[in-house]
Amino acid sequence: MGALPKINYTLEEYIELDKNSEEKYEFFNGEVFAMAGSSPDHVRISLNICASLTRKFEGRDCEAFTSDMRVKTPAELPYRYPDASAVCGKQIYETIQGQEMLVNPVLIVEVLSDSTAAYDLNAKFSAYQSIESFREYLLVAQDRPHVIHYTRQSKGRWLRTEVSGLQNEVTLSSVKVTLPLSDIYARVKFKS
Repeated sequence: MGALPKINYTLEEYIELDKNSEEKYEFFNGEVFAMAGSSPDHVRISLNICASLTRKFEGRDCEAFTSDMRVKTPAELPYRYPDASAVCGKQIYETIQGQEMLVNPVLIVEVLSDSTAAYDLNAKFSAYQSIESFREYLLVAQDRPHVIHYTRQSKGRWLRTEVSGLQNEVTLSSVKVTLPLSDIYARVKFKS
């Protein structure tokens, strides 16, 4: 993820850039970052998660979204592009300068890349925590079957658990779903 040459974009300049570009950009402290192209495994993992959630949501009032869904981050306006997100119940959207974004996700998923892992674990997670409805954060490794799972507790605390191995699963209480790691990593070939 690389910053564009211009420093200190205004929020309005960023939204104009994002709105008129085929690439995705994220805005952080006045800087604009191009969201780099993803590896095939990154795309597979993201799609596997969205497809699994969509199947498990059948007949329920929940919906999974791909990385094209903007998610509003009140602490770091205007929005971020998570690899996947989900909401149960009424979906709330807000529009800023013609850009529609989801306001109330309960689950947010990021697939970790070498170039974005530190950002996803720190600044991006911090921005997501300002979303009132946000209850669970799933960080998914690409290089091995390993998931870091954060669950919101009382008083702004987050419980971190880690799950490894294709034979294991992660339970997402916010959406009442269990995802086997074998489903998350379907068709992913790990290097020895």
